[in-house]
Amino acid sequence: MKLLEGKTALITGASRGIGKGIAEVFAAQGASIAFTFLSSVDKAKAFEAKLAAAGVKAKGYQSDASKSEEADKLIDEVIKDFGALDIVINNAGITRDTLLMRMNEEQWDEVMNTNLKSAFLITKAAIKPMMKAKKGSIINMTSIVGITGNAGQANYAASKAGMIGFTKSIAKELGSRNIRCNAVAPGFIETEMTGHLNDEVKAKWMETIPLKRAGSTKDVADLCVFLASDQSTYITGQTINVCGGMVM
Repeated sequence: MKLLEGKTALITGASRGIGKGIAEVFAAQGASIAFTFLSSVDKAKAFEAKLAAAGVKAKGYQSDASKSEEADKLIDEVIKDFGALDIVINNAGITRDTLLMRMNEEQWDEVMNTNLKSAFLITKAAIKPMMKAKKGSIINMTSIVGITGNAGQANYAASKAGMIGFTKSIAKELGSRNIRCNAVAPGFIETEMTGHLNDEVKAKWMETIPLKRAGSTKDVADLCVFLASDQSTYITGQTINVCGGMVM
C-alpha cells in the first residue's frame, strides 16, 4: 500500500524546486495534491496538467499566503475542492542575500513575510479543519542556515530559525489534538536555484559535505513522506537535517 493513500496534502511554493519534488513524490505515494504558486503561472499549470495526466487529483492555487485573507481563502478552497486536509507543507521561500550593512528594510521584510509570516498564516488557517478531524501533520521547511547562520543571509537565517521555534511551539500546542508538527532542514540541494552556481562554487560546497555530493529534491521529499505518513505518529516537534552530514 502506498504510504499516503487517501491523504490530501497542501504544499506551498510547489511549482518548482524542492516543493515540486515533494509534490511529485507525494503523488507517487498516493496523495492528492493541492499546491500554491505566486508568479510562475505557466509552470504551475503545466505541473497541474502533468499530475492529472498521471491520474493524480491535483490543483494549483495562485496565492500570496503572506496575506491573511488569501491564506484563509486558500484553505477554504482546498477543503471545498478536496474534502479534507491531512498534510500541510510550508515550503514557500525566497532569498534576498546581501551583507547586513547593505540590507534594506524591504529586503528584510520581503524574506520574513514570504518565509515565516506565510507559514504562520497558512498553519493558523489549516489547523481549524485539522482540529475538527482530530488529526494532521504539518511540516515546516527550514534550512541548515537557520541552524548555523550564514554571512550575507541574516534575513534568510532569521526566517528559517524562526521556523524552528514556530515548529516546536505548534507541536506543544496541538499535540493533544493529534496534530503533529515537524521541521525539515535541507542542506545543499540541487535545484534550479543551485543550478546557476558555477562549478568552482559547487566544488567548495562539496568539500564541506561528508557524503561528498549535493542532495536531491527526492532526498528531502522522502523524509517528508515519512513525517506525513502514519509511520511517524510518535514524532513531533523535531527538526531533522537533510544535509549529507554538513551539520551534525
